[in-house]
Amino acid sequence: MRTYRLEGQGGIDGLVMHEQSAPRPGAHQIVMRVRATSLNRRDTMILDGTYPLTPRPGIVPLSDGAGEVVAIGDGVTRFAVGDRVTGSYFARWIDGRMHPGIVDQLGCTLDGMLSEYVLLDEQWAVRLPEHLSWHEAATFTCAGLTAWSALTGAEIPKPGQWVLTIGSGGVAVFALQFAKLAGCRVAAVTSRAGKTDRLRALGADLVIATSETPEWGLRLREATGGIDLVVDTDGPATFAQSLIASSLYGRIVLLTVQDQKGKPVEIPGSVYQRSLATISRVFVGSRNGLEAMLAAVATHRLKPVIDRVVPFAEAREAYLHFQQGDVFGKVVIDGA
Repeated sequence: MRTYRLEGQGGIDGLVMHEQSAPRPGAHQIVMRVRATSLNRRDTMILDGTYPLTPRPGIVPLSDGAGEVVAIGDGVTRFAVGDRVTGSYFARWIDGRMHPGIVDQLGCTLDGMLSEYVLLDEQWAVRLPEHLSWHEAATFTCAGLTAWSALTGAEIPKPGQWVLTIGSGGVAVFALQFAKLAGCRVAAVTSRAGKTDRLRALGADLVIATSETPEWGLRLREATGGIDLVVDTDGPATFAQSLIASSLYGRIVLLTVQDQKGKPVEIPGSVYQRSLATISRVFVGSRNGLEAMLAAVATHRLKPVIDRVVPFAEAREAYLHFQQGDVFGKVVIDGA
């Protein structure tokens, strides 16, 4: 089989393809034929050496992938040959709260999905909805579950409340889609005016281009009466405006706490002293959360937004396209 591994000092030259024998399952393991994978921001951070968790040397990258089970080990009870599956981002986190003993991640400390075949413990995988193509099914593990967890955390937004999404990357687009499923009104901000119509087509009720309205927080607060839930995917660059846009008791789910240069999020005291907003964090989610999200996806037959599909042999091009930043939805690598 063909597989990619991260080698050397990082950077795109460290993404190297190898040929090796396909894995065989041990007890309670499954072998998955990977049909598609997709990229997330954490994957480019791992490639560049800026991710907070140190990857294992020679790791197979990418947490997100979809395919079918082609072999099972003795004792496997969760799956059968032919089942359509995807992996769980935090492979050992089944349910409950995160703790240090279950931080292993596919594509970082555990071999990930950028391979023709992968070996998974049966507890590390979940079934996929039947209505999704392989390319679509490969997009949910990280960005989809992060958006789902942000919306279904301590206090689920009620129908009619306002949710704010920022940008047009995977998490932001999934958050928009899931918020609409919940009956919420969605405000979206984007740095590029050319994307406003596409965000409206996905259901956004109010869209602002930050290139035209740099101080967008006050405008959103005036137009909506205050945002009830902000899914802030840009951290330092957008946090102050997110706080200004929030309602008195709003919630801000902060996904990025520092930018690529290491600048941290700063809380503007003059704004926060007038606010009772709650600021929280999300670390993707558990396997049970992934299963709950995919059940909702199946019920509503939701389809993810795919920006581009790149052939397996051109995986480096997928990384480079993702890194340039002008994406709308998910960048997928074909596994055929």
